[in-house]
Amino acid sequence: MVDNRLPHEKGFHVSWDQIHRDSRALAWRLSDITPPDGWRAVVAITRGGLAPAMIIARELDVRTVDTISVKSYNHQTQSEPVVIKSPDMSVIGDGEGVLVIDDLVDTGKTLEVVRRLMPKAHFATVYAKPMGKPMVESYVTEVSQDTWIFFPWDMALQYVEPYRGKD
Repeated sequence: MVDNRLPHEKGFHVSWDQIHRDSRALAWRLSDITPPDGWRAVVAITRGGLAPAMIIARELDVRTVDTISVKSYNHQTQSEPVVIKSPDMSVIGDGEGVLVIDDLVDTGKTLEVVRRLMPKAHFATVYAKPMGKPMVESYVTEVSQDTWIFFPWDMALQYVEPYRGKD
């Protein structure tokens, strides 16, 4: 059977409840590997890492939270990642004792850019695809490379064609 669907039509839909549960599950995994002096800071990769980072920072009682903004998508087209906002590097340093959080690692290109800035940080994502998985130390759920994840902040209620053809 020939599959004529576009890549984003093989969708994995994540609700607000699910991202909250999965982010808490990631926090519990990270709790098990907390450095002796605790996690010094959480750095969220914006925009997708904001909600998971907030939940993880709360669960792990980390009060220092910052962001790094990396643009690597234009709608659903991936491009070369560019840092458009860095965290306060005088606080973050080389990343020792810092959690870098994102919603998803896809190809790993975004995390490569961030890792160059914070080589000693612990990188964690809620979801991981096979190509990007080597770039993270911790994640909760792996999805196939050809799956498009629809996050709740990207969604609106509408009709969707069935997975296998028309009604």
